[in-house]
Amino acid sequence: MTRVPETFDGGGADAQNAPPAGDDPTTTSLLDALAASGLPREVRSWVTAALWGDDALAALLEGEHIPDPAAGGPSAAPPGRVRRSYLTGIRVQGFRGIGRPSELTFPPGPGLTVIVGRNGSGKSSFAEAAEAALTGRNPRWDAMPTGWRDGWRNLHYDERTEATVDIHVAGDEGPTRITRRWTGESVRSARGEVVRPNGEVAPLRTLDWGESLVRYRPFLSYDELGRTVTGRSAELYDTLTALLGLTGLAEAERRLAKVCDSLAKRRDRPSRELGHLVDALRGSGDPRAAQAVHLLGAQHLDVEALRRIAEDDGPSDPALHVVLRRLRRLSVPERTVIADVVNELRGASMELAMAAGSKGDHAHGVVQLLEQALEHHKRHPSDTTCPTCSAPGALGADWARRANAQLRTLRTQAAPASAAYERAAAARDQARFLLSPAPGWLPPESELGQVWALWESGSDITDLAELAEHIEAVGRRLRSAAISARRDATERLEDPSGGWGDLAERLAAWLDEAQDALRARDVLYSAEAALNWLADQARGLRAERLGPVASQAEQVWFRLRQERHIDLQGMRLIGRGARRRVEVDVTVDGVDDQTSAPGLLSQGEFQALALSICLPRTLVEGNPFGFLLLDDPVQAMDTETVEGLSSVLAEVGRHRQLIVFTHDTRLSDALRRLGLPATIRTLNRDAMSNVWVSDGVV
Repeated sequence: MTRVPETFDGGGADAQNAPPAGDDPTTTSLLDALAASGLPREVRSWVTAALWGDDALAALLEGEHIPDPAAGGPSAAPPGRVRRSYLTGIRVQGFRGIGRPSELTFPPGPGLTVIVGRNGSGKSSFAEAAEAALTGRNPRWDAMPTGWRDGWRNLHYDERTEATVDIHVAGDEGPTRITRRWTGESVRSARGEVVRPNGEVAPLRTLDWGESLVRYRPFLSYDELGRTVTGRSAELYDTLTALLGLTGLAEAERRLAKVCDSLAKRRDRPSRELGHLVDALRGSGDPRAAQAVHLLGAQHLDVEALRRIAEDDGPSDPALHVVLRRLRRLSVPERTVIADVVNELRGASMELAMAAGSKGDHAHGVVQLLEQALEHHKRHPSDTTCPTCSAPGALGADWARRANAQLRTLRTQAAPASAAYERAAAARDQARFLLSPAPGWLPPESELGQVWALWESGSDITDLAELAEHIEAVGRRLRSAAISARRDATERLEDPSGGWGDLAERLAAWLDEAQDALRARDVLYSAEAALNWLADQARGLRAERLGPVASQAEQVWFRLRQERHIDLQGMRLIGRGARRRVEVDVTVDGVDDQTSAPGLLSQGEFQALALSICLPRTLVEGNPFGFLLLDDPVQAMDTETVEGLSSVLAEVGRHRQLIVFTHDTRLSDALRRLGLPATIRTLNRDAMSNVWVSDGVV
């Protein structure tokens, strides 16, 4: 379940989404424990999906079925005895500080070898070349700028850039040779091959060491030691988790925790947003908003009723909507028409004023009386009594002849005045037509309705000049009110709901989230139960597997601390995801305040503490690498700590092959002084990058 660095030729396949495999002892034991746990099927599905990978968790979230692993299946075969490998040689040319081919050889088996050389002698070049040959990368390179990575090739030698390590695997007749050869300009352009003891040439991936190189990593540089206690705690957590074979479990726990966090956010999101939604609804005058506020405040949420309110995004007042549509199309008298009528009224009024009191005006009045009398006589020929003075026999055929003769005379005289009266009547008719009543659908209380009522009242005005003034003044107000009403109606018809449409969409979105929250709540119950079970299993396995490593770390620290009253009491893996870390209890002078004690350690003590934590990994059962390369572990240590380190290294050298590169001669001096078994070699380098070795044995 551990992901192998892509730069290693022997791995690189992403195993994170592989199904729980029976050849992973940790996963197998977890699945067996899960089958016997008695957990509900939904909870077991979450655990299985977490072990399976991100795709399985996504499928489970979508409602797909995740089958239970077969319970009581065949257990994985117990691992055979590890075929431990030892380093027998490192050969380098054209790489960093080494130009012409230079070689270090070692006896295949446990033992301590110390290679001493001043700064720039090629020590780190050998150490990094060995790591590059096996893994294709070096963690130190990743932190370097691009210019440094591109300047890794030796300046004094350009024939070939190559790093080779010879590894003797227990049971083989001879060594396995692993070679990396750089053909391009980039440090990542290397190509590798393996030459087996029988001479067979194969790709690096055939070694099948990808996961072991991550888990047991047989290299320990000064930078890595520094990061162990002063760098990001997550780095040490990942290192120890891989060492203990718990990477798959840690990844499963992280995946499931991430899913639970996402479900919890979905569950809680509607509650966080409810207050803002209610405030927005209360700010609306729409009756539907008030209904929604009431339902949202009820003890039990009526989702269906709220959904019906949200789906009703039409106008709150249909009758008003009809009025608005009619207002948008409403027409009132044009300005030119009003002006024409006003001018005609004023012209007719002036003509009447000029005709008033004239002979023509008098003749016009007589003509009207005679015409009315003749019309009456025509309708009632037998009635001779005058209708105005009641004189009997006043009307008759003779009177009619005299009246018609008089009319012929008077009409000519009354013609100008009659024309003025006819013009006035026509103008008044135009004005009355213009002063049409308000439409019945127009609300009388509206501004336009009130102005229109005033406009209509002009029909009762008899004076032409006054009528013209009324039409001119009120007509301007009528047109202004009508234009404003049309504009307002058009704007309101763009959102006929009066702002409710946006609130309805917001309410509908909140209801979607609320229903999603209910589903998330139900799913989260099972997912959290699975996470709690997985976390309990992880705590138990970490404590069980970390115990021996922590115990060995305490023993190493006891020998390194010398006379200082600093105790390393315990080591724990806690947290997960971004909060994962390693806690190490350090007591200084009997004070066990974990927050302040590490701050009292010197740089050398930090270095010793890092070695105490990192050295035990080479002694872990199942580690196929019987060797460990340490680059500059002595820096910043005082003489007493160096003496303690020499005894620790000699003790570990009884069981494993340790190769230590250092520029500090105090380590070799301490080994000689204490009479500890070690092979000491001196590394030399000239100005042309020629490197050679001289031996010395203690």
